[in-house]
Amino acid sequence: MQQIVNFIIRNKNFLLFLLLFSLSIFFIIQSHSYHKSKFINSANFLTGGIYNKVNNINEYFSLKSQNKILTEENNRLKSLLYNYSNKVDTSFIDSTKFSSQYRFTSANIIKNSYNLHNNMLLLNKGQNDSIEEDFGVISSKGIIGIVDKSSTNYSTVISILSTTSQISAQLKNTNHYGSLKWNGNSPELVQLIDIQKVAPVKIGDTIITSGRSSIFPKGILIGAVQDFKLDDAENFYTLNVKLFNDMTNIEHVHIIENIDKPEITNLLNE
Repeated sequence: MQQIVNFIIRNKNFLLFLLLFSLSIFFIIQSHSYHKSKFINSANFLTGGIYNKVNNINEYFSLKSQNKILTEENNRLKSLLYNYSNKVDTSFIDSTKFSSQYRFTSANIIKNSYNLHNNMLLLNKGQNDSIEEDFGVISSKGIIGIVDKSSTNYSTVISILSTTSQISAQLKNTNHYGSLKWNGNSPELVQLIDIQKVAPVKIGDTIITSGRSSIFPKGILIGAVQDFKLDDAENFYTLNVKLFNDMTNIEHVHIIENIDKPEITNLLNE
């Protein structure tokens, strides 16, 4: 305390000058609207910059929670998209006509292979999250694969880049459909076979899931036609399809459960 008093005594003239200078600045700002507006703008610029930096830091540390919120919102929107049965007016949803056939669960890929002939993925969701065999797996850009096995907390997925994979797919603009397979070559290309020769195929056509199975709903994106050719008998096309997904760089996925699948399976078995 004594040191503070000594400092004030030693610098009393300078401190008095600062006080009088500050008072003069204050009175000038208060009595002149131009100076007042300039001062307020400068103060807003300074504090705004500080708040912006603080906000950027807070946003960075909240990315994980925000990603979780966005993933849950994606699940909700996908449920609306694939469950809504009235296609006449998609701007209006009548809850009395809404049937929830598909349920979506978000998951992260913790292991992914793409350079083998039978590639697999490992997800961080399992039986505790009601994940079972033959559930479909997609990303925001399109199809990923089908759940093969599930344990308590994890599940394995047969990748679309597997020579054992076979998925029903079709041309988006027509009802011509075939089987989607992989020849084991490029991780960017899969093959759609058994497309009738009468189908109006063009390079760049979009390929989607056909809905002719109990795993994937109709309309999930797969890729675009890169090229095509007729088979030896010249009855069916084989299409090279460039995937919308980069299968070498995926992290977040959605697992699809068809709630009606047991009923469909039992009926087919009978």
